[in-house]
Amino acid sequence: MLTRLDDLMSWCRMELKPKKSRSLSIRRGKVDVATTFTVAEQQIPTVSQEPVKSLGRWYDSSMKDTRRGAETLELASESLLAIKRVDSRVNSRYGACSSCFFPNFYGHS
Repeated sequence: MLTRLDDLMSWCRMELKPKKSRSLSIRRGKVDVATTFTVAEQQIPTVSQEPVKSLGRWYDSSMKDTRRGAETLELASESLLAIKRVDSRVNSRYGACSSCFFPNFYGHS
């Protein structure tokens, strides 16, 4: 399948970059590290050799999702602290500006 893809890419004068790709071979439910894939006579690195980040998540050869809960909790707490810091500054600015723009709303004449 990869040879056909390689032929099509050379036909349309395009080039694949194996260094930006990752491969993962699973046999009988386990990661097979012996299998290698090549494109344009260059070996595609496996996920165990070089983990890949996609959509904000890191993928490696462990195929386990146990660390994701702790990572999600840590990311959520960091994000909430950042929002809290920004929110306090925005609210103080909003209060000062809104009394200028809407004096009757706050009971000022």
